[in-house]
This record gives sequence, structure tokens and C-alpha cells, in this order.
Amino acid sequence: MTSSPERIIPTDLRQEISRSYLEYAMSVIVGRALPDARDGLKPVHRRILYAMHELGLTPERPFRKCARVVGEVLGKYHPHGDTAVYDALVRMAQDFSMRSPLINGHGNFGSVDNDPPAAMRYTECRLQTLTSNAMLRDIESETVDFIDNFDGSQQEPVVLPARIPQLLVNGSSGIAVGMATNIPPHNLGEIVDGLIALIENPEITDIQLMQYIPGPDFPTGALIIGGSGIKEAYTTGRGSITMRGVAQIETVESRGRPDREAIIITELPYQTNKAALIERIADLVNDKKLEGIADIRDESDRDGMRIVIELKRDAYPKVVLNNLYKQTPIQANFGANMLALVNGEPQVITLRQFLQVFLDFRIECITRRTQYELKKAEDRDIILQGLLIALANLDRIIELIRRAADTPTARQEMMDSYGLLEVQADAILQMQLRRLTALEAEKIRLEHEELQAQINDLKDILAKRSRILEIIQAEAKEIRASHATPRQTIIEPGEDDLLDIDLIANEKSAILLTEQGYIKRMPVDTFEAQNRATRGKAGTKMKEDDVVQHFFTCCDHDSVLFFSDRGVVYCLKAYQIPVSSRTARGTPIVQLLPIPPAEKITSIVSVSEFTDEEYLVMLTGKGYVKKTALSAFSSIRANGLIAISLEEGDRLRWVRRAKPEDSIIIGTRQGMTIHFRTSHEQLRPLGRATRGVKSMSLKPKDELISMDIIPSQILNTISDTTEEETSEETVVPAGEGPWVLVITTGGLGKRVPVSRFRLQNRAGLGVLAIKFRKSGDKLAALRIVNADDELMIVTSRGIIIRQAINAISPQSRMATGVRVQKLDDDDAIAAVALVPPSNGEEDLEETE
Repeated sequence: MTSSPERIIPTDLRQEISRSYLEYAMSVIVGRALPDARDGLKPVHRRILYAMHELGLTPERPFRKCARVVGEVLGKYHPHGDTAVYDALVRMAQDFSMRSPLINGHGNFGSVDNDPPAAMRYTECRLQTLTSNAMLRDIESETVDFIDNFDGSQQEPVVLPARIPQLLVNGSSGIAVGMATNIPPHNLGEIVDGLIALIENPEITDIQLMQYIPGPDFPTGALIIGGSGIKEAYTTGRGSITMRGVAQIETVESRGRPDREAIIITELPYQTNKAALIERIADLVNDKKLEGIADIRDESDRDGMRIVIELKRDAYPKVVLNNLYKQTPIQANFGANMLALVNGEPQVITLRQFLQVFLDFRIECITRRTQYELKKAEDRDIILQGLLIALANLDRIIELIRRAADTPTARQEMMDSYGLLEVQADAILQMQLRRLTALEAEKIRLEHEELQAQINDLKDILAKRSRILEIIQAEAKEIRASHATPRQTIIEPGEDDLLDIDLIANEKSAILLTEQGYIKRMPVDTFEAQNRATRGKAGTKMKEDDVVQHFFTCCDHDSVLFFSDRGVVYCLKAYQIPVSSRTARGTPIVQLLPIPPAEKITSIVSVSEFTDEEYLVMLTGKGYVKKTALSAFSSIRANGLIAISLEEGDRLRWVRRAKPEDSIIIGTRQGMTIHFRTSHEQLRPLGRATRGVKSMSLKPKDELISMDIIPSQILNTISDTTEEETSEETVVPAGEGPWVLVITTGGLGKRVPVSRFRLQNRAGLGVLAIKFRKSGDKLAALRIVNADDELMIVTSRGIIIRQAINAISPQSRMATGVRVQKLDDDDAIAAVALVPPSNGEEDLEETE
């Protein structure tokens, strides 16, 4: 018998290739490379987690070999190579790849150096608590659809019933055919806050959501520079986010050589290979493309990452660090491409759309779970109703059963006689004799009543969307309370980021700079007001030989001008200074400003607005004073600007803001003060590159110690011919001020009425401001204050106290003052600053 010849179907090769490739492309897009926007998982990850759930690998159970899990996934759900499955499993267990890992790994699962994991026969795994609580709970409650696996022998979930937006929490990356996705990880607590904000305000915008979700939070920490890339990614679905490693400049001990400056890298950008980075730096040094580096070594251990880049003695640390940012992966870009499957179709979606898709899915899950629980409760209640009928007619039911020839006959007779359903009749026939006791009968009645209440509640949930949204909020908050962790990635404003100031609250801050160049910013609220003569709080962690040099308060939107002893001014926005805790050392200022090693910051001024109506008054160590228009400093280059011309051996010491009608008061170590006007007659305006005129005549071995400006509205209360005080005048009546606050290094202070300091011509000796109680005591600061002001005092060892001005008693110039801060034996008052007013309109600079 001959077989029929094969039929040849003519077809267009171009159409056939196009159709076949399109089918392949859609298979890759939907079934392999792109995550689902609902649970944030690709099929392979979803199958791994579900297989582990079926194997019972819950967080409280022992670890099982990864080979066992891979075999289960391959045999039941994912007929592909075992390497692909194991690689996906490993990534879900790596704490440097996932912000909130979904699998708890035991063994070698690779490292940030790109070391490969151990073979699957050696490693073990189980589910994380987060996975069980937030991804797999309620999966048996018909919350999601199930489909046949590849051979129809098993059922697998189409999606997992996630309780949090997992796709945003852990991110995702994948390359499909003709498209790719790259979603950054985020902080779980912030994502939950954003979800709750969307529930409470369905009209919320992407920009408004950024108040709750300020940006990605990478598992490796590091920094994000600028907010423009984040905003673009969140509002359009695509954006370039600049990541930068955390680097500090420290002095390290060299083997057999004098101590050197070194760049210490403690955190790297997301997905940066540490070993490859070190190799890249070494190649650039060998090729002479990176100058100033003497040695590179990796000192990382189990306590954390530490890459030491030792510098040559003549190198500028800031310049070397900037070159490292430019030429190595210490600074890299994360190309966010927010592409995910929405209803089976790939879509680029914004931040709000991500949360909305998840919220819609979660509403569906809660609805289906409630329907399942309602049906289960109603089925159980039907049986209880039958049992209650049987208990009410117990004797006749027993007689009926005894009389019946067989079980079907008894069932049918009960159904006919009492109107029971078949399931109720079966339940009565299966009821044990012990259920006939009065106690058991009461339990049945109570269970029936509880079920009735539960059924009514479940029906109410299904009828009211608000109830469902409340449940979603409550469950999300529960996950946040048990699994949220603090943010690891710090978002720092970028220089070209125009919108950053709109996203940063204009809070009051205290800024502290030590002698060795460590600077930090702390919220003023960190220090609550304390009583006079108490010790205060530690304001910074310092090295043994370091002391606080500058301390001032301002608002975060202010421009901060840093004046060096060389007469050069540098500028930063206050919010660009990193926030640190009270116990942190701070950031080396050379990381923020290009200050040469031999140059020191001697004065700092905060400015909210550069105007022609204000001037900067500058005072040098040798007593030369000048004033220059504030507007001359409105545009300061990155490498600084000349503020004053200095003669040989002189240095710039103090800079203050003033108006032409104001007056200036200057104090010396030995307690002398001079008070003269800043008017054009006494102090005419000069340009930046000028020296100034003489301010005060000093006694032998005396030196200038402080300077402050007295506003013009106070001057009309002062006579040019105020009589000298006698030594007996030690107390003056309390009033509303203003006052001259006088603080000594020994912790004593007082308020003296401004009127007690007569106006003089500049270049005089001045008058005495305080009578020292001890011979070794010196003047530490002079400040102009009002009765409702608050001051913050810092000691050379970093102890800070905040207290109200009115806690310090008013006294005369010849009084010794009262104790304002309790000091340790080796400590002394270093600086005084005033807390900015609540409206933030006035800014008060530091005093040294």
C-alpha cells in the first residue's frame, strides 16, 4: 500500500519568517524576559517561589539543597536549562542584588566582586519571611488564576497574590526582543507610604508621590546625585539616574613612610564589580591617565567594604576624587526604563501607574479572597443549620435512622421529613454521639452565630470599595512594620538640578566644622532647649587631636559662603552639606570644596539673598577691616573667588553681613571691645581685591577674638558719650534688649545692654566688656541677641547645648557673668550660634 505524497504548500518566505519571528518575540517578551507589573516577577522567579512553597520551605523550616529546588522547578514548571533556574534563584538570595531578598540562602551565593556562587549541590535555601508574608499568603484562597503547566500534569499560578508592589521594591532587569526593562529597587517602607497616599488621594500626581518615594534605594547604598533623572524616570518611565560611591578623605598610616592622605571608598554604585573597579583604577594609573595615586589596596572584610586609594604627597584629594568619578565606575548612570507587562502587554509606565496597576490587582485579590471565604463560611453554616435542626428533633431523627433499612434510605427520609439538603443529611448521619451532649450542642449554636456575623461582614466588604481599600492599607502597613528597613542610598542635590530646592524643605540646621576639616549638617531640632549650667549633648565624634572650629545655624535653602585665611571665598548651598547624626564625624570638607591642603576656613556666612543693600564686613587677624557689597559675591566660581587682599603674615578671620546704617562691635581675648559705625564716613565700601583700614588698637599680647553687627534700629538708643561704669555696677534691670551676649572660654556668660557700649571712632582701644573670674579665662564670643532668641554653644570637644537667651541674667560690663555651660576639665567654649527664627527670613552667622 503506497502512502500519499506529501502536500507542498506554497508560501511567501518573507511573511513566514515575519510571522515566526513575531511569535518567538512575543514568547520571549511575555514568557521569559519581562516582569509582570502586578507581582513584579518573571515566570522563572514565580515558578521558583511557588515550587519552594509547595515543598514547604517556609522560613521556620530547615534549609534544603538548591539542587532539590531546581529539580522541582525543571520537572514541574520550567522545562529549560538548570543553569538559568539556578542563576535566578541565586540572584533572589543576594543581598547586594535585591533590596529585599526573597530567598534565604545558606552557603556561597557569590559576592560583589562577581565571584560565582557555589554549585547547586553545595548550597541550600528556603523562603524569606517577607516572601511568605507578602508574596505567597492567601494563594490557596482562590485569589489568583491557575493554569496548566507545560505538560498538563500540574497547575501553576499565573501571578502571585503580592501584598506590596514587589516590582518597585526589588526592581527588575531584562532584555527581550526589540525591548528591554531596567527598573531600580526602592525602599519598602517608602513604597508602602506611596501606595497609602494613592489610596487616600486617587488624584495624586507623580511629582506629589515623590514626597513619599524620593527615589531608588539601592542595596549597596551609595549616593544618587541630583533629582532630575529620578523625576524624569518617574514621570515619563525613562530617565538616567546618576549613582556615586561613598568616598571619604582620611589621613592613613603608610608602611615606613610619613602619614598620607587617602581616599577611602566604603560603598559602590549598584551592580558595580569591586574587583573590576580596582583593576580599572590600576590600569588608569599605569597608563598615566590618573595622576596623584601612590597605592591601591582592598581592605574589605566581613564588617564592610573599604577600598583605600593612597595619594601622593603633592596631590589634591578633591581633584583626584573628581577624576575617579569621571573615569571609573565609582560614578555610574542607571538607565531607568520602567517597562513591564500590564494585562499581558509590555508598557512603559510611570510611578503612579505602577502603583495604580498594583492597587487594581490588590483590589481584585481581596475581592476574590473575600468571595472564597464567604462561600466557605456559607457552606459551613448550611451544615450547622442542619445539625441544629437535628438537635431540635433529636429523638425523632434517631428513631428515623434506627428504622431505616440503609444509609440512602435514612438520608432520603430526613430530606423529605425535615426539608434538609443532601449535604445536611450527610452531616447528620456522620455526626458522632458525643456531639449530642448539651455542651457540644451549645458550641454548634455559638459557631452558627459567629458564622452569621462573619458572613454579614464579608458581604459588607464586597459591597463597599472603601472596606477593601482599608484592608489593603492595613495589610501593607503590617508588612511595613515588620519588614521595612532604613534607607541606604542617600539622594544628594546636583549642581545643575534646578528642581532640587523645590523638593527640599527649608528646615533650620546647625552646621559644624572641625579644625581638621570635617563638616556636617544637623537639624536644629536634634538639640532641645536645656537649662542653664547643664552639660549639653555630644554634637560630633572627633579624633583625639581635633577640635570644633566653626559652628553656625542657617536654613537649608541658604547659600553658605566659606572664607579661607588666604582671603578666598567658596560657596555651597546648605542642603548640599551632608546631614549627619550627632555622633558622626562628618564629611571632609575637601570632598565638597577644592580647598588646598595648606588653606583653612576661618569664617562662614549664610546668605538667603544677594542684594546691593547689604555688605560683607571682613576683619583680619592684624585688625584690618573693610566692607564690600554682598552682590559682588553672587556668582562664585567652583574654585573660589578672591574676597580680600592680605599683606604678608596676615589672614582673614571674620566676615559678617551688615547694612550701611549698622554698627560693628569687636572683642579681644582680654575682654576689650570697640564699637563704631559701619557708615561710609567710618568705613567706606571697597572692592573685593582691597586690604581695608585699621579697626582697633590692641594691648600687648592681646588678639582679636570676635566680631558682630549691631542693627541700625538699635543705634538710636545709644549715646556717643555714655558715662563709664563703676566696678560696683554688677546688675542691670532686665528688659527686652537688645543685648551684647558675652561668653568666656570657661563657660561663663552674661547679657550686657547694647547702650553700655558707647560709639567710638575706629582704631581706638575700646572699653572693657567683662571682668574675668579666673586669671586663665579669656573671651570666647560676643553676640548681639534679643530676649526671645535661643543660642547654641559648642565646646572644643564637640559638646553642644541649646538654651534660651533669657536664662542668662543681664549684668553690667564689669560683672563676671553666670555659668552658662558645665565644662569638662580639658574642655572650653569654642563657638556660639543663634537659632534661626521660625519664619526663616533672618539668618544669623557663626562666631568663633
